[in-house]
Amino acid sequence: MATVQQVVRQVIAPLTRTRPFRALAPVVLPPVERLAAWLSGGRVQLSALLVPSLLLHSTGARSGEPRETPLMYTPDGRGCAIVAGTTFAQERHPAWTYNLLAHPDAAITVRGRRMSVRASLIGDDDRDAAWSRIEAQWPGYRDYERGSGRVVRLFRLRPVTDERQTRV
Repeated sequence: MATVQQVVRQVIAPLTRTRPFRALAPVVLPPVERLAAWLSGGRVQLSALLVPSLLLHSTGARSGEPRETPLMYTPDGRGCAIVAGTTFAQERHPAWTYNLLAHPDAAITVRGRRMSVRASLIGDDDRDAAWSRIEAQWPGYRDYERGSGRVVRLFRLRPVTDERQTRV
């Protein structure tokens, strides 16, 4: 039997692939996410109501300044997380992908737990498997890649080895 969350995903997923959503989401959703996080003291991430979500703590590629980005992630079944730089099918790669390319050592916060990770770009050999896993979680998500006209950067976030840290 499908969970309520799965049913909601199936209803909302097609809407997220529409032109109006792709135009409005990059403008509207980040400030709404920041407001929810601020109001809740960082305990609520709205996107987490629909999909597994994390907060990426990275270092700016050019500035060297700390950056925080809320992202959907997909567990890869091996204690790692997969994140996709879709940017709602925009033509440009999102800034956080440049940050991870320049500084792959980062951190994530998942369900209130912060852990150190190392990011690696998923290569051509593993892309289809990664996309299959992502689309099992959010149907049609790869349409963002098709609509963007670019190859979306996929990253695997691997926890840095430390027995005290838990898996994603």
